[in-house]
Amino acid sequence: MTSSIEIHDTLSSASVKRVLILFAHPSQQRSEVNVPMFHAAQRIDGVTCVDLYGEYPTYNIDIDKEQRRLLDHDVILFHFPLYWYSTPAILKEWQDLVLEYGFAYGTKGNALKGKTFLCAISAGGRETAYRHDGINHFTVRELLAPLEQMANLTQMDYLPPFMLYGARSAQEEQTIDGHIALWQTLLQQLQTDTLPFDTVREAATLNAHILPAKLGGSL
Repeated sequence: MTSSIEIHDTLSSASVKRVLILFAHPSQQRSEVNVPMFHAAQRIDGVTCVDLYGEYPTYNIDIDKEQRRLLDHDVILFHFPLYWYSTPAILKEWQDLVLEYGFAYGTKGNALKGKTFLCAISAGGRETAYRHDGINHFTVRELLAPLEQMANLTQMDYLPPFMLYGARSAQEEQTIDGHIALWQTLLQQLQTDTLPFDTVREAATLNAHILPAKLGGSL
């Protein structure tokens, strides 16, 4: 991992958007990418990091607590490894319980209106595997259509995913540090609302659209 991170006090609290990361990884002891990303995010002021499996090992999700978290943040980010073309189970459970009618959607369900939603995902396969002519036949953005529609229904502003393809070989190929540095930059730009939103909305992934910027001069 990059030794970055004196990110504290680098952003003006008056202008910072509050970012909520909901992290779901059921096998963290085997994680080479996602756990280091989660730890890097924990060191950034203004970013709330929630380990769903750590907080709810029996899946007994506190609906009121999770809804308060949503109300208290401007950016909602699901962080997970792609498991069988979808999220790990606890994220589906979280959606089923927390995004209630009358809160997140429905005639009076406007609690999430105007918030930003995106995913940070790792996939074991190469990018070429996630094409119409690849082994998985669909792009990752297409596989995420249920989450995109969830954002649409709850009136959140959907952004394409921040992706790491080839996660199985990322360690030996020494791509993890660079990915984490880009991740830190993305989080800063979500906080300061400096992503080129009009450009990225229809993109396949966010990665190529993250502006070159430094966090605390240390990336």
